[in-house]
Amino acid sequence: MTRQKTEDLQRYRANWQEEIDSAARYRAMADAEKEPGRAQVYRELAGMEERHAGFWEQRLTDAGAAPGPRRLSARARVLIWLARRFGPEAILATVASDEHAGRTGYDTQPEAQGTGMRSQERMHARLLGSLAVTGKGASGSELARLEGRHRTTGGNALRAAVLGANDGLSSNLSLVMGVAGAAPDHRAVLLAGIAGLVAGAASMALGEWVSVRSAREAAERELDMERTEIELEPEDEREELELLYRAKGLDPAEARTLSTELMARPGAALDVLAREELGLDPDELGGSPLTAAATSFLLFAAGAVVPVLPFFLLRATTAMIASVVLSGCALFAIGAAITLFTGRSVLRTGARQLLLGLGAAAATFAIGRLVGTAVG
Repeated sequence: MTRQKTEDLQRYRANWQEEIDSAARYRAMADAEKEPGRAQVYRELAGMEERHAGFWEQRLTDAGAAPGPRRLSARARVLIWLARRFGPEAILATVASDEHAGRTGYDTQPEAQGTGMRSQERMHARLLGSLAVTGKGASGSELARLEGRHRTTGGNALRAAVLGANDGLSSNLSLVMGVAGAAPDHRAVLLAGIAGLVAGAASMALGEWVSVRSAREAAERELDMERTEIELEPEDEREELELLYRAKGLDPAEARTLSTELMARPGAALDVLAREELGLDPDELGGSPLTAAATSFLLFAAGAVVPVLPFFLLRATTAMIASVVLSGCALFAIGAAITLFTGRSVLRTGARQLLLGLGAAAATFAIGRLVGTAVG
């Protein structure tokens, strides 16, 4: 037997075992699911995996390697026990993670060409990812957050503003105090503070631009893939839409009717698939990289300028004390603003932010003093 044939047989057998395990997991989840609609979705997923297992079983048989009886792996048996004992939600996140990791497993395997298994595996990953967010079904935007494909805005804008200003304030306060400890001359401290503000803000802006631009390019690629699948595999995409709607609570007849109507209009189908499955708004695709970069620059600079301001007006120790006091007030205010998201005590959170920020500044001041003494 050639080396290539041996490798192919090993691959067939690995695929076969994975499909057997997946089918059994979905059957167990269906049996334990109390909501009939979701239970039927799990059963249909199990049926797909059964067909995939049969495909690889036939490949093994055709190659002269008897597959033998179907047996579950130890890991699958444990997951099935958990599903039966604690319900499908106990293993939903794990199964979704497995599906996400293996969604492109068949893309490079020639035997899967033209079988529909490639698109079906991607559909499983998206559907299970959506279900895993809440255990009951979720919108596309929630799925996108789960997969980390792109960041959300809107309701998180205030959070981003607070955290961006905190980054600038904390980092530049530490830098200013470090330089003040090493070289008390206010001009050196002022120069270091301005340099830290500009460098830090520019770095944050560049990082945000790259992040948003990369997310946008990834979103464009996802849309291109979805558009191609609608053109080449319309029935698979219709079935995917039907399962998604059923997982979100529609009855089978309504889900089938809605998915059929949408697939009759490819443009509308792409828009819905992008929003429901991928969490993408085709009109925005994650927003403008330039806007994100400019916003990040300004937010960081707004925080970073606070510890520098006193050095424009005062000198020596007076400027340093004023910087610490002003920065302390800003740190407490940021801590208080954070409670808008956490619901915790304003006093406690503000005090914690104050102590952490001033603690970092004190540490850099001490290091600066030691270094300044050593090299002076």
